[in-house]
Amino acid sequence: MEAIRWTGTTLHLLDQRALPSQRLWIECHDWTAVARAIENMVVRGAPAIAITAAYGMALAIHHRADRNIASAGLLAARPTAVNLRWALERIATIPDHQVETEAIRIHNEDQDICQSIGKYGSHLLHGGVITICNTGALATGGHGTALGMVRSALANQQSLHLYVLETRPYLQGARLTATECLADNIPFTLIADSMAAALMTKEDIRAVVVGCDRVAANGDTANKIGTYSLAVLAHHHKIPFYVAMPMSTLDLTTPTGADITIEERAPEELYRVGSTMIAPDETDVWNPAFDITPARLITGWVTETGFWAPPGQAPLDATHRNR
Repeated sequence: MEAIRWTGTTLHLLDQRALPSQRLWIECHDWTAVARAIENMVVRGAPAIAITAAYGMALAIHHRADRNIASAGLLAARPTAVNLRWALERIATIPDHQVETEAIRIHNEDQDICQSIGKYGSHLLHGGVITICNTGALATGGHGTALGMVRSALANQQSLHLYVLETRPYLQGARLTATECLADNIPFTLIADSMAAALMTKEDIRAVVVGCDRVAANGDTANKIGTYSLAVLAHHHKIPFYVAMPMSTLDLTTPTGADITIEERAPEELYRVGSTMIAPDETDVWNPAFDITPARLITGWVTETGFWAPPGQAPLDATHRNR
């Protein structure tokens, strides 16, 4: 599946809010439309957001918009995923006439990164595997990060069964990961988030694998809300907990998870599923989009350069790499 198409003058985004019932494409003709698409979850997933923002800058150049205003507007669309900032900082060093080429390069590179993460991480997955949110082709330039590891493991003829958390409140697991699994014949079972602990006592779960939106220098990892709970459960049940981490997600300027800004979403996402109300609209709501998993609960990070062992209290850098 693909979620991002670039024609040279228009950015086409698969509207992930409409899946699985419809496949609708949104056309973005300028950077402001791109920023709205990122903020409104037309596109989501840290790598996909980075690619989309890069194309947003290409549109800004095409329409002779102020680069600084466009970059600031795109950056403000979603504050937690560091890949967004990474892509914009990379584009900032590129002259106007090369921005489109650089955006295309970021898109293509991400596909290669996902394939490498799959190669380095596929041997870690066999038997029962749990994941949360969507980390597949819809969240990246293609193949996926954590789901890419699953795809690569199956391509290597490893036997596994994926358990997909529905991922409340936005249901990325139920709506998106399940859709990708069906499309690619990945054996899977959908479960509610609250069923993970019971599943770990009932089935032979060999690993938990998740994506990430930002990794602090000490290894603390920001990911979709519910990831921290899953890590605590995995630690209790002595199940390895792996993070698929593109290097663009590692933020060495952020010392610990406590320094990561956590985006809070609109209350409607919690008390409404689609057009159906599941709680009174006057209900007080707390709706953080992400949580922080402490590094001590993580077995290892799988990157495009190899497998990184737990760093302890030291900063996460190349000295901790263990291929």
